Amino acid sequence: MKYSIETFVIKAVTDEEKKAACLFADELEARTKKRPALTENGENFSFGFFTKQTGSKDCFSVDDKDGTVFVYAMGIRGFIYGFATFLKNCIFEGGIFETECRISLDYSPGKEIRGHQLGYRTTPNTYDAWSYEDYRRYYLDIMFMGCNTVEHIPYESGKSRRNRLMKYDEEEFLIEACRMADEFDLDVSLWYPNADGETDESAAEARKKLVEKLPRVNMIFPPGGDPGNLPADEFLKRCRAISKSVKSVNKDIKIFPSAQAPHGIENWGEEFIKGLEENSEGIDGIIMGPNHAFPLDVLRKKVPDHLPIRFYPDITHNLRCEYPVHFERDDWHYAFCAGLSRECTNPRPYEFACLHSLTKDFVCGSVSYSEGITDDVNKFVWSSLDYDDHQSVKNILTDYARLFFSGVPSYIIIEAILKLEENWYGDPAENEDIDKTLGIFRSLSEKYSFLNENWRFNQLFFRAECDWLIRHRRIFELSLVEKAKILVNQGNLRDAKAVLLTDSDDEYKSVRKDIDRLAALLFDEIGLQLDVAHYCADSPERGAVLDTIDLPVSDRAWLLNRFEYAERFDGEKKAEFIKKVFNRNSVESDEFYYSVAEDGLAGTGEPQEGEVYINVQADRPDVNNGQMPCCMFKVFDNYSFYLEADGFSEGTDYRLIVTFVDRNYDSADLFRITANEKTIYEGELPGGKSNSVYDEEMLCNGFMTREYPLPAYVFENGKLNLVMEEEKIGVMISELRIVRA
Repeated sequence: MKYSIETFVIKAVTDEEKKAACLFADELEARTKKRPALTENGENFSFGFFTKQTGSKDCFSVDDKDGTVFVYAMGIRGFIYGFATFLKNCIFEGGIFETECRISLDYSPGKEIRGHQLGYRTTPNTYDAWSYEDYRRYYLDIMFMGCNTVEHIPYESGKSRRNRLMKYDEEEFLIEACRMADEFDLDVSLWYPNADGETDESAAEARKKLVEKLPRVNMIFPPGGDPGNLPADEFLKRCRAISKSVKSVNKDIKIFPSAQAPHGIENWGEEFIKGLEENSEGIDGIIMGPNHAFPLDVLRKKVPDHLPIRFYPDITHNLRCEYPVHFERDDWHYAFCAGLSRECTNPRPYEFACLHSLTKDFVCGSVSYSEGITDDVNKFVWSSLDYDDHQSVKNILTDYARLFFSGVPSYIIIEAILKLEENWYGDPAENEDIDKTLGIFRSLSEKYSFLNENWRFNQLFFRAECDWLIRHRRIFELSLVEKAKILVNQGNLRDAKAVLLTDSDDEYKSVRKDIDRLAALLFDEIGLQLDVAHYCADSPERGAVLDTIDLPVSDRAWLLNRFEYAERFDGEKKAEFIKKVFNRNSVESDEFYYSVAEDGLAGTGEPQEGEVYINVQADRPDVNNGQMPCCMFKVFDNYSFYLEADGFSEGTDYRLIVTFVDRNYDSADLFRITANEKTIYEGELPGGKSNSVYDEEMLCNGFMTREYPLPAYVFENGKLNLVMEEEKIGVMISELRIVRA
């Protein structure tokens, strides 16, 4: 059905209907440059809001009759969902707009809780720079995809940590944020950790006083860990005290503690479950999030049936997190890890749709962990699926495109977003689609110039340029390394070093300059903080891509570093050393080399037990500064490590050489290495034989090698199943080699 803004009339009678009508009129005016008429009386209207019992505040109905749209709901929340449904199905061309399909339906959510954490504190890459109006706008944006909850954060550790970007005191902001949420009938959850030095009484009293100040609070989330260090029984006792205190102010406030285990407290999870079984008074539900005591399916089996579980999915981070890029195999290429770090713009629609399908049956809903707008696409995918998990990713992205990229064919926006997700498959040097992705964004920027004032477009464009830059720097540097290696093998060290020092071309420099331009624009448009020095990012890993985008993505910087190190040698010894450096990871045909960074978990040939943590080093400017070869860019961290390898020579003794993280191993006295179920080492971690010369020449600070014998008798038909286990602090390695003795 086609409509003209000139004749479009919105009917509303009650105060809530009129509020919805004004919000809807704002949206239409933003898209058509003209405000529609509003009416209280008469039958000649195009769109009407009508108050009606619909089952709950989250339910609404749309009736599309002969060009007139009726929205029925119990209040402002449902009305917003209703007019958003209309907008998501509209195509705008100037003052004319039309719905592509009939939208008459009764709508009800699949999940009770649907929200995002929008904490006003120093760590986010965006929120701390926002005004009240920015928050108000974003509240509406997330409601358009069915959200009903926002989660805020009081003073961290009980005191202000206000930075130079923050326009308001944190508690002053919290009061207004809750008031604005109440205006839209958004539920408010508070993430409120226990502070050091608090007692049960002081914690309960502090939360009671805060709740008394706030216009609206529906839920309090005390984390068990991350942060938190209370034993499980003390933590639950604290939660019960808090519950009693705040419910004396408002009996409807719900307390949802999280089953996030503090580091260093053994059996915390089991004690937590035991405590719930013995006494769950005052506890209304449980939250599952990062550093969890149990996987979600196990937690659901253990938690008493009467307690619902709310999910706390981390949709913001790419590495060193619960759901890293390609979380099922954790194989995000180290070049992207280095250049883009932990919190860049990261549309991962298909991946998070997959995660949603894996977790939805265990939870009553979710409030995501978020630190800004870099995860904007992920928010909308997740919230849409929480409302209706039968939707396809492409349908959700169509809604997203129509809502926020009005005037551009939705299929082009969908293609651009999905291309960004596809950019991250494999080695960027081998992914030609990265160039095509940037081409799409350049074409959009030229053809639809108004997009250049749209922060959502600009941050996606920024990501496309960063991907391109990483790809082309890697291609360029790998070619330099290969040329230099040939010269080194010929004994020509001077020319080899000169090759490695070759400057990049003008096209590369132009894209790099435009990345800076977009960064400045995004800071002005939406407060996105893309470096620490200029834009007040909290740290390089908190979305400060400008602080990591130029970090090494190949071995060029490390090789140049080794050239400098080689100055201590003379003549033939220098040549031998540089040749050894260039062939650092080379082994004979019956030997074996494995790198966590280069080969990934798939390269082990064996499934790993437990929840493996990959501690990425590549994006740390103080480490990836020429000191470290790429093969050490990732560290495997787990209580066990399994490897299968073959091709070894019969009757031959070998050596196992492992590169460990150099740390305090005093408490680790149960380290065991077995080869084909035969113990080759048992004792303190790391044990083995050290090689200080190799460590100095081939490793960087913070790492060390240890060597263990692999006698011929441990091999079976040239095969080896290797297991390393340590049950207290685990095994942390970056690489290993199995070479002839």
